[in-house]
Amino acid sequence: MTAADPLREELAAFKDPALARGLAQSIQALTPEKPDGSPITLMEVCGTHTVSIARNGIRSLMPSNVRLASGPGCPVCVTSNHDIDKVIALAKVPGVIITTFGDMTRVPGSTSSLLAEQAAGADVRIVYSPLDALAIARENPEREVVFVGVGFETTTPLVAMAIKRAQAEGLTNLSVFAAHKNMPGALEVIVNDPELSVDALILPGHVSTIIGAEPYRFLAERYGIPGVITGFEPNDILQGIAMIMRQLHEGRADIEIAYARGVMAKGNPVALAAIDEVFRTCDATWRGIGVIPGSGYEIREEFAEFDAMRRLAPPVEETVEHAGCQCGNVLRGVLRPDECPLFRKVCTPENPVGPCMVSSEGSCAAYFRYL
Repeated sequence: MTAADPLREELAAFKDPALARGLAQSIQALTPEKPDGSPITLMEVCGTHTVSIARNGIRSLMPSNVRLASGPGCPVCVTSNHDIDKVIALAKVPGVIITTFGDMTRVPGSTSSLLAEQAAGADVRIVYSPLDALAIARENPEREVVFVGVGFETTTPLVAMAIKRAQAEGLTNLSVFAAHKNMPGALEVIVNDPELSVDALILPGHVSTIIGAEPYRFLAERYGIPGVITGFEPNDILQGIAMIMRQLHEGRADIEIAYARGVMAKGNPVALAAIDEVFRTCDATWRGIGVIPGSGYEIREEFAEFDAMRRLAPPVEETVEHAGCQCGNVLRGVLRPDECPLFRKVCTPENPVGPCMVSSEGSCAAYFRYL
């Protein structure tokens, strides 16, 4: 037996069919009936969970009275049209280099997209890390380089560290468009949404590696909503659902971790300290939800010279929402993607009307590909 064999065996367990069948049977046995006969609604918050659930056919393993609803866990998807318009305005500033993750280039704003602006002559470059933007700024000292900072607590520390490094190096031609968001405030809005009536939450794995479990505790204590943090393999998700069903079966609400190999209760203190040093919380607009107090991050005054909108202040066009697009209701879990009248007819991955069809973590893209 080689040294790699135990690890290979451990990883194989997360996709083991026999274990999956056992977990599915546990879910069937533990799932309670609601007194009014309505379905039990579980929301998978994370976009990566949405993709894994669709790809692995997990919905087909659920009891007939269980509904899995997708939530606002795709960072590209929840970025508002107005914020997309701001990025497009930055791309139109002469001499600016826009650096961004790939999904953002195809998201439509009110009248354009980064991809359209690139075709019209704007310098838009896909990067895989904020550090790539630093390198581009060093290589182009005469150009203004803007990094588009979109994401949740998972990517925010990386951007914070990039800003700190730029300041330490005296790199004066790098700035950041900060549209980062934090998750707990959005979940409070979701559990109070009367159209959804969520019963429990499959909590995000990636975000939770940074923030831990404690920021979700109020959901159980204040609202009686159970939550389980899970990983992304099929049996991770099934285990998390089984733990949720046990809570519902026993009539209790707690925040539990089914992803102990990746998440500690108190999160990652180094990453959290980096966020707190560079950013402060602010109100933020979420697509489909609206303004959520304290749910965004803005660059602190001490690092204000790295704020792209303050530095460049481009004119931003009046925001126009796309007629018929139901991304907002999909992100709230109120509609399935295939209930949108544009789905597959007008809105496709080749011709996306909304960001949920663009992003690799988008619910509409997952439904289009796997269902």
